[in-house]
Amino acid sequence: MAQTLETLPEKLEEVPDGGDAVEAVLSQLDREMVGLAPVKERIREMAALLVIDQLRRDAGLESSRPSLHMTFTGNPGTGKTTVALKMAEILFRLGYIDKPKVVSVTRDDLVGQYVGHTAPKTRDVLKRAKGGVLFIDEAYYLYRPENERDYGQEAIEILLQVMETEREDLVVILAGYKDRMETFFKSNPGMGSRVAHHLHFPDFTPEELVQIGDLMMEQLQYEFDDEARDAFEEYINRRLERPRFAYGRSIRNAIDRARMRQAGRLYADREKLSKEDLMTIKAEDILASSLFGDEEGESPGDDDESSDGAKANARGNES
Repeated sequence: MAQTLETLPEKLEEVPDGGDAVEAVLSQLDREMVGLAPVKERIREMAALLVIDQLRRDAGLESSRPSLHMTFTGNPGTGKTTVALKMAEILFRLGYIDKPKVVSVTRDDLVGQYVGHTAPKTRDVLKRAKGGVLFIDEAYYLYRPENERDYGQEAIEILLQVMETEREDLVVILAGYKDRMETFFKSNPGMGSRVAHHLHFPDFTPEELVQIGDLMMEQLQYEFDDEARDAFEEYINRRLERPRFAYGRSIRNAIDRARMRQAGRLYADREKLSKEDLMTIKAEDILASSLFGDEEGESPGDDDESSDGAKANARGNES
C-alpha cells in the first residue's frame, strides 16, 4: 500500500534555512546512520552539485536543472528509504521540490488487474507524489515479460513520460536488488537512460550492526548491561546465518523483542522499579531468543521478520 513519509515541521525547524542548511542535513545523516560510506559520499557530491548550481543561478550564470532521478540498490534494511527521505529534505531546502515528502509504492499501487485500471492507478500515485519524491520499491516487478496479459508495461510507459516531461515537479527513485535492477534496465533502456544517479547500499558488517543497535537503544532510552551487549553481539552473528535477515529492520525487531522480554521480567515487581531497572536490558532478555535454542534445524521462530518491522520508516538504518 502506498505510504507517504515526510520530514516533520519541528524537525525542519531544527535546521534553519540558509547557506548551511544542506551541510547540517548531511551532518545529521552522518550522525544518525551507521556505515554507508559510499552512499554518504555520493549524496554529498550530489548536494554539492545542486548548491553550486543554485549559486550559478543567483550569479546570473547559465544554469539548467540537473537530472535528479535515481536508483537505490541493495538488500532490505540497508537504509534506502531513510536516505530517500534525507535526499527529499535536501532537495526541498534547495528549492528543487515543493515538499520534503517521499511517496513510497510498490507494483500493486501502480498496476491494475484488468484493462483500463492501470493508467488511473498510476496517475493517482503520480498526483500524490507531485512536488516531492516517488520511491518505487522493487521496481523490476513492474516488468513481467513472461505474462503477455500483464499491465505493468503500461505503468512503465506512463512513468517514462512523466519522468521526462514533468521532471521539474517530481523526482523518481527506483529501488531494489542490484542484479534485478540491472536486468530491468536492460529490458527497459528508456528507463535506464532517464536515471542519472545510481547509489548502491552495501550490507552492514556485524560491527556496524552492533553500532546500529546501540544507536537505536540510545534513541529509545534503553541500555545494555555488559553481559547483554555481549549476548547481543552473539545474537547478530547467529542471526546473520539465518534466512530473511533484513539488517536494520532485523536489528529493530530484535530490540523490540528484547524490550518485550524485559517487560515480562519486570512486570511482577512493577511497584518497586528504579529508573535504571526500566532502562536496562539484561543478557537473559537477549538469550531467551529461539536463536539460542539447542534443537537441530530450529527455525528462527519469533525472530522472523514481522510486518511491524517492515512498516518502520525514517528511523536510522532500518529501511
